Amino acid sequence: MALNLRQKQTECIIRMLNLNQPVNPSGTANEEVYKILIYDKFCQNILSPLIHVKDLRKHGVTLYFLIDKDRKPVHDVPAVYFVQPNNPNIQKIVADASRSLYDSFHLNFSSSIPRPLLEDLASGTLNSDSIHRISKVHDQYLEFVTLEDNLFSLSQKSTYVQLNDPSAGDKEIEDIIERVVNGLFCVLATLAVVPIIRCPRGGPAEMVASALDQKLRDHLLSKNNLFSEGGGFVSSFQRPILCIFDRNFELSAGIQHDFRYRPLVHDILGLKLNRLSVPGEKGGMKSFELDSSDPFWMANGSLEFPEVAVEIETQLNKYKKDVDEVNKRTDGTAGAEFDGTDLIGNTKHLMNAVNSLPELTERKQVIDKHTNIATVLLGEIKERSLDAYVKKENDMMVRGGIDRNELMSVLKGKGTKIDKLRFAIMYIISSETINPSEAEAVEAALRESEVDTSAFQYVKKIKSLNVSLASANSASRSNIVDWAEKLYGQSISAVTAGMKNLLSGDRQLALTRTVEALMEGKPNPEIDSYLVFDPRAPKSSSGTSSSHLKGPFKEAIVFMIGGGNYVEYGSLQDLAQHQQPAKQVIYGTTEILTGMEFVEQLSLLGQKMGLGSSAAAAASATH
Repeated sequence: MALNLRQKQTECIIRMLNLNQPVNPSGTANEEVYKILIYDKFCQNILSPLIHVKDLRKHGVTLYFLIDKDRKPVHDVPAVYFVQPNNPNIQKIVADASRSLYDSFHLNFSSSIPRPLLEDLASGTLNSDSIHRISKVHDQYLEFVTLEDNLFSLSQKSTYVQLNDPSAGDKEIEDIIERVVNGLFCVLATLAVVPIIRCPRGGPAEMVASALDQKLRDHLLSKNNLFSEGGGFVSSFQRPILCIFDRNFELSAGIQHDFRYRPLVHDILGLKLNRLSVPGEKGGMKSFELDSSDPFWMANGSLEFPEVAVEIETQLNKYKKDVDEVNKRTDGTAGAEFDGTDLIGNTKHLMNAVNSLPELTERKQVIDKHTNIATVLLGEIKERSLDAYVKKENDMMVRGGIDRNELMSVLKGKGTKIDKLRFAIMYIISSETINPSEAEAVEAALRESEVDTSAFQYVKKIKSLNVSLASANSASRSNIVDWAEKLYGQSISAVTAGMKNLLSGDRQLALTRTVEALMEGKPNPEIDSYLVFDPRAPKSSSGTSSSHLKGPFKEAIVFMIGGGNYVEYGSLQDLAQHQQPAKQVIYGTTEILTGMEFVEQLSLLGQKMGLGSSAAAAASATH
C-alpha cells in the first residue's frame, strides 16, 4: 500500500468542492451544482499546488475569492468556504451570512474547529437571524501543503527561531508544539494511517512525538475515528514509521550550498509552491510551474547541474530528430520548425503526424522552460562561483577543516554576502576544534564585506558550548547544561553529532543514514537510544523498544521541526529508490527554507542574544 499524500489530499479537496458529496469515478459529482469558493491566504496555499483553474471549472466553481476581499452578493448560489478555524475568519463568515451574500454556506475548516469558535459561529448567526444559511460545517484535516507525492510542509513560519528563542516561555513553546502536532495529525488523518513513531531523546522532537502519540491515542478511543478504515493492529511491516527530528540534529543541511538541480532551483531562484519567476529575454519576468506534470523536472531534479545541461541538450536533439522524422513522412522540409503548416501531401502519414503534434509541442515547451531556467542558473553560478562553494564546503565536511589561505580566499572572493556567511558558518560547523585567531580572521573578513555576523557568532556560541561541556567539571557543567538545554533543546549534543556524522567519505547526510537505520530495524548503536511510541499499543509499553515495533518498514514519513530543504528531500528520495526492493519515504517539515532564509533565522537568534556586528552597532548607537 503506497502512501500517496498528494492524491489523498486532492481527493479530499475535490469532495469538498462538490459540497462533500461522493464523486463518481470520473472525479465529478453526480449532480452538477454551480458554486462560489471562498478561501483565506493559508488555504489558498494548500489549493495552489494541487488545483488549477480548469479543475475548479470542472467541479462547478464559477467564482473564487479571498475571504478578506470585499464581495458583492450572489443570490441562489451556494458558497464553499475553505478557511483556517480562527476568530477573524469566524467573524467574516458571520458577517457574510448576516448580509445574505450567498444562498447557502458550506463551511470547511482546514483543521478541527475548537468548541469556543463553533459557539461563536452559532451565536453570531443566530443573533443575525442567518443560521438557516449555514448548510454544513466540516473539519477537513487538511492543514498542510503537499508539493509533490512525497513532500509536504506545514507552512508554519519561523518555528526554528520560536523554539530556540532564549526568552520564550513554557506556554509559547507548548503552543508551537501543539501547532506542529495538529499539522502532523492532519497528514496522518488524510493518509488514514497510525504510524510507529521514533525520535531522538530530548528537545522538540520528543515533545512533538509524545504529544502526537497522546493525541492519536485520545482520538482512537472514539468509535468513528478517522483511522477506522485502517483496521485493527497490523504488523509493523505494513504500518509506516514516522521519524521526527529537530533542525539542530543536522544544522549543516540547512546552510550548505548544493549543486543538484532541485536544491539549486529552490535556493537560487526561490521556488515557492512549485512556482518561480525568472527574467525574460525582452525584460519583464517569466513564470514557470515545476511539479509532477513536468516529466523533465521529475526525472532530473536529483542530477548535478552539469548533467542537467547535458540532458537538456539531449532532449532538444531528440526533439529535432522527431520533428525531422514527421516532416519527412509528410514531405515537409527537414530541419524546419514544426508548426503544422507543412502537413500536406502524403495523406498516409497525415493522421500520425497530426496526432504527434500536441505531444511534440508539449515537449518543446518543457525543453524551452528548462533551457530558460538553466541559463539563469548558469549566470548565477558563474557570477557567484557557486561550484567552488559547493566543492569547498564538501571538502571541509569530509576533512574536518580547511586550509587558512583557502578559507580567506573564498571569503574575499566572489559571492553574495549571504554566500560568504553560509561558507563561514559551514567552516565553524565542520572544524573539529576552532582556532580563535582563525575565527577572528573570518569575522574580520565578514565585517570587511559588510556582512552581519550575528548568525556566525550564534553557531560559534553553540560550538563553544559543546567544547566547554567536554572539558568543564561536573559542577559547572550542570549550569551550562541547564542554560544550554533551555536555549537549544536537544541541540547541544546533536549539533556536534551532526558534524561528526558528516565526516564520512561518502557524504551521506546524517539524517538519511539515521532514517535508513530506523527503517531497517536492526540493532544499531546510533539509534538504540531512540524513543518508540505506538499509539495503538497499551500506554505502558510505549516509549520502550518492544521488538515488534522495530521494523523493518517499507514506508517512512520523516518530519523535520524548524525548517527543511530540498537537499534533505533529495537525499531521502535517493535512499528510497536505491533500496532493494524500493521503499517509500515521505519528507515533511514545518516550512521549506532556502539557505538564505535559514541563516536569517540564525541571525535573528544571534541578535536576541546580543551577538554579532548588528548587535554591536545597536549597542554603540545607544551609548
